[in-house]
Amino acid sequence: MDKKDATCVAFGEAVRTLRVARGLSQEQFADTVGIHRTYIGGIERGERNPTLTTIQRIANSLAVPARDLLPGDQY
Repeated sequence: MDKKDATCVAFGEAVRTLRVARGLSQEQFADTVGIHRTYIGGIERGERNPTLTTIQRIANSLAVPARDLLPGDQY
């Protein structure tokens, strides 16, 4: 099994936390973002490394700046 990238895992945890806080299922959220539910699941588990465009679409759907989804103190 491949080791998951820590940045992808942290990003996925941030997405899941905000999605759940908004009371959205993965399917509802995926429809809002415009991507497949299984892809959202992969992101939330840290198994996917989404493109910058997808990160921005996710952030817009959660009504947060994209930087709020990224780990670390780089900003």
